Amino acid sequence: MARLVKRSRNKPYEVTNGGETQYICGCGLSRTLPLCDGTHKIARAEDPSGLYWYDDEEKRYVAPGGFLGIRNDEQTKDA
Repeated sequence: MARLVKRSRNKPYEVTNGGETQYICGCGLSRTLPLCDGTHKIARAEDPSGLYWYDDEEKRYVAPGGFLGIRNDEQTKDA
């Protein structure tokens, strides 16, 4: 099932477990989820207020007008 998720993070999460450091994808673009493969670098030029999607060749597209009420991964005050 396809889904559209608005991400507020464009870099990985660093996690150290048993002395080994790994990076967990924070942008949702990695081809090796849940691990980061560096693909977040293509999202650096995004406008934080915009909504984008990427094809299999990593070409960026702008979602015109956005999607009102779309859920995102930003922390809320209630969390």
